[in-house]
Amino acid sequence: MGAQAVIFDFGGVFIDSPFTALLRAAEEAELDPELMLRVVFGPYEEDTDHAWHRLERGEVTVFEARDEILAASEAEAGRAIDPFELLASLSGSEIRDEMVEFCRELRTAGLRTGLLTNNAREFEDFWRPLLPLDELFDDVVDSSEVGLRKPDPRIYELALGRLGVAAPHTVFVDDAPGNVAGAERVGIRAVLIGPERHDVPAALAELRRLVATG
Repeated sequence: MGAQAVIFDFGGVFIDSPFTALLRAAEEAELDPELMLRVVFGPYEEDTDHAWHRLERGEVTVFEARDEILAASEAEAGRAIDPFELLASLSGSEIRDEMVEFCRELRTAGLRTGLLTNNAREFEDFWRPLLPLDELFDDVVDSSEVGLRKPDPRIYELALGRLGVAAPHTVFVDDAPGNVAGAERVGIRAVLIGPERHDVPAALAELRRLVATG
């Protein structure tokens, strides 16, 4: 294999896309989906001072972020949008076994593997038990632990340094276009995985191609 490492996002890669679930929840609540995403999660292709972004950098608690989002949604959307209610739609997420198996294949072939996730400290008990992290990854970078979040170039550079690999020899996969663009800006070759489960085979095929030609 040509590449030396593959770095994975978590949500939308190993489990179904949280954005898809949240959009469906918005529709069920008769909310404008695009407005809801912007108010609750901010411009996700950027790294800003939005409450959710600060939550993912570990700068505020989930309760502090919720209070700010409730107030902002009242002002912008004319109604309170509770992120806790939206996040309840993520319960019961199923693991994408084919992505787990691909990760194991990489490890068997001697490649380094990393996980790079934008997350909140308070969500650890939900997502960490879903995967055998020590078995699958040489390193896990959680945005809330390191005070940086995608697409800030520094978090990709941190992940590369902790894995001991260079950007041109690394492949990255994420379900957010802004995060893929952020990886590419630091020289990592990246794959955007589609939001639906049927998008997984195409993403895996592109990952295998990049790994083989890296």
